[in-house]
Amino acid sequence: MNTLSPFYSIDRPCDDALKWTQEQLSQAGLRAMRTFDLHTARHALDDCPCPNHGTEECDCQMVVLLVYGKASDVSTPLNTSPAALILHGNDGQTWVSIADNPSQRTDAKLITAIQQALEIKEPVSISQGG
Repeated sequence: MNTLSPFYSIDRPCDDALKWTQEQLSQAGLRAMRTFDLHTARHALDDCPCPNHGTEECDCQMVVLLVYGKASDVSTPLNTSPAALILHGNDGQTWVSIADNPSQRTDAKLITAIQQALEIKEPVSISQGG
């Protein structure tokens, strides 16, 4: 069974938070690859109303990123097994979690590197679009 460990909340819609998260990870030398996007998945279905809002105009979003360790650490386990970073947002708020499966644990060093990359040391403004 996978366990989600929410460790961060961002007062921005998920798409804005995703852009900021990807920038922070990249600046820390971590590599992120998007593997799931709820908006894309919902567009494939003709009738898929939002379970929270019941409308097509909702801002619910879920994105899964596989995050790999620093490129300079190619020979270490940190770079071979990615962490699944999940951003889940609705109503202008986004929660960030790391999936953890007891049978295949995420490397603790990689989790720490992700958390440090996303750590806010001072107020941060995440601009809307553009």
